[in-house]
Amino acid sequence: MRAPDQPRRGLSRWHFDIDKYLNPFIPTSAMPRLPASVAHFLGYRTHAPMHPLGNLAMIFWAVIGVFCSLAVIGAVARAVPEFQSRGVPTIIGSFGAAAVLDFYAIESPLAQPRNAILGQLISALTGISICKLFALSPHFEAVRWLGASLACACATALMALTGTVHPPAGATALMAVLEPEVAKLGWFLVLPLLLGCGLMLGVALLVNNVQRRFPFYWWSPGETGTYWRRRKGKEGEVETNEARLEKSVRHRRRDEEEEVESSGSSTAGGSIRDLETGGELARTVSVMSGKGGVIVIRRGMVKIPDGLSLRPEEILSLETLSERL
Repeated sequence: MRAPDQPRRGLSRWHFDIDKYLNPFIPTSAMPRLPASVAHFLGYRTHAPMHPLGNLAMIFWAVIGVFCSLAVIGAVARAVPEFQSRGVPTIIGSFGAAAVLDFYAIESPLAQPRNAILGQLISALTGISICKLFALSPHFEAVRWLGASLACACATALMALTGTVHPPAGATALMAVLEPEVAKLGWFLVLPLLLGCGLMLGVALLVNNVQRRFPFYWWSPGETGTYWRRRKGKEGEVETNEARLEKSVRHRRRDEEEEVESSGSSTAGGSIRDLETGGELARTVSVMSGKGGVIVIRRGMVKIPDGLSLRPEEILSLETLSERL
C-alpha cells in the first residue's frame, strides 16, 4: 500500500533525456588547442567578460547580424543556378524568426547551433514526409491544412525528444506542406535549408563574438562553464582552475555533510558561503536533497555535482550569473 506522502508513479512522470545516451560518444572539445583568434570566434573564452552589455549595444549588433545574415543568404541563393531553375525561394520564411533568435536571444538554448541546424533539418524531413504521404490522397488540396498541422505537431515532438527544439523550425515543417512553392521542392528543400542555416551560423559567429559570446555550447549544456585557464603545477603537469577548485571543494563538502547530518536535516535546503581557492573567490551553493551536493558558481565557471539534473535554461541561467559575479 502506498504511503500518503509517497509520490505517485505513472506515465506522467516518465522522462527521456537523449543526451544521457549520446554524450558519452561525443568527443571532447578541441577549442583549447585551436589558435586563440579562431577559438574566440567559435565561442571559446579563457575569462569571463568584465561588464555585461547594455541593451542598446545588443540591439545594434542584432540589427547588423539579422540584416547581414539574410542578405548573404539571399545573395547566395540568387547566385546558384540550380536554385533558380527549381524555383527555390530567395529566403525561406522561417529564417526571419531564426535570425531574431541567433542575433538577439543568443543566450537561449533554442538559438544554439545544435538546435538551429538539427531542429531545422528534423522539421524539414518531417514536413516533407507528411506532405508526400498526404499527397497520395486525391483530395490533397482539401486536406493540406490538416497535413500541415500534423507536420508541425510531429516536428515539435521529434525536436523535443532529440533536444533540438528550435521554434522557427516549426514554421519550416508547416511550409513544407502548406506552401505550394516550398512543397513542390520535395526532398530538394533540405539542400537550400541547410545552406541557409550554415550561412546564418557563419555570420552569427562573426557578429556575435565581437562584444558578446556565441555559442554558449555547440552540442549540449554540459559544455557550459568552459571558462578556464591552464596552469602549470609544481611538477610541470597541466592543471585547470576547475580541478584546483574541486580539490578544495571536496574537503568543504565533507565538513558540510557532517554539519547537515548533525542538525538532523533531511529536507531540501540551501546555504551560501565563500570559498578562497588559489587567490580566487568562489561561491558555493549547497543543495541538500537527501544527499550532499555542491553547485560551485565562480566567475566564468559553473560546477554541477553528479546526480543533479538541470534543464538547459537553468544551466544557462547559472552561467549567466557566473559572468556577472
